[in-house]
Amino acid sequence: MSRTFNIACLQTRPMPDINGALTEAMPMVEAAARAGAQMLFLPEYCGGLASDGVRFCPPAAPEDQHPMLASLREFAARRGVWINVGSIALTGPEGKIINRGYMIDDQGGIFGRYDKIHLFDVNLSADTVYRESDTVEPGETACLHDTPLARIGHTICYDLRFPGLFRDLAQAGAEILCCPAAFTKVTGEAHWHVLNRARAIENTCFVVSPCAVGTIHGGGESFGHSLVVSPWGEVLADGGDIPGVIHARLDLDDVAATAARVPSLCHDRPYGMGDSKKREVA
Repeated sequence: MSRTFNIACLQTRPMPDINGALTEAMPMVEAAARAGAQMLFLPEYCGGLASDGVRFCPPAAPEDQHPMLASLREFAARRGVWINVGSIALTGPEGKIINRGYMIDDQGGIFGRYDKIHLFDVNLSADTVYRESDTVEPGETACLHDTPLARIGHTICYDLRFPGLFRDLAQAGAEILCCPAAFTKVTGEAHWHVLNRARAIENTCFVVSPCAVGTIHGGGESFGHSLVVSPWGEVLADGGDIPGVIHARLDLDDVAATAARVPSLCHDRPYGMGDSKKREVA
């Protein structure tokens, strides 16, 4: 029997405050559910994102008081849908925040949590520098949401550049690898599509990556182009460069079928490093 279900990715703009983020996201959430999506995916920092140029300064609140989380939980219960909250900013220890994603079940309960492990500390140019670790406390634990619809490995944005995390999730049973993001326009234009397709191909899993789109208050711009990629590496849906919702129907039997064609997840072998000295040329 085929294991198919409908998903939707919300491509929202990065709003500087939580109320603005709610105003941006909730009509899309409603539209996605009306169109038949059984599981919705939102981007990183979907509860709001701002910067001061170098540091990320998203609006934060405690988990039990966060308006975006509360609104999405209420909606999930009312409409009977699952929601992957890419991430929101929570107040954390010593003045820092936690970049935390959630899986909300169709009764509005918190099914799982994931704190972003890899933080975006990069020097793209002399004038373009980001230091996420200045304000964000990193996570330490990978997360697999074993939902009734699918087994979903949850990663966030910069995690996309660390294939070991994705492989561990796939070898633990993930059928979908999700990577909600607020990828920068510069790195997105260069790497977004190829990285998402690579993670799908090398792990023979679906990849679902909702990405924010547009200017970030305080400096920066998010790339958009939310993606759904098949286990064979085909782009099934692309959100382009404007806000909106993309839909896809996933057949999870494609995961096993692709793995049977190229069973690379079973072919890992231990190896050592050879002598790093240069060989002498005879």
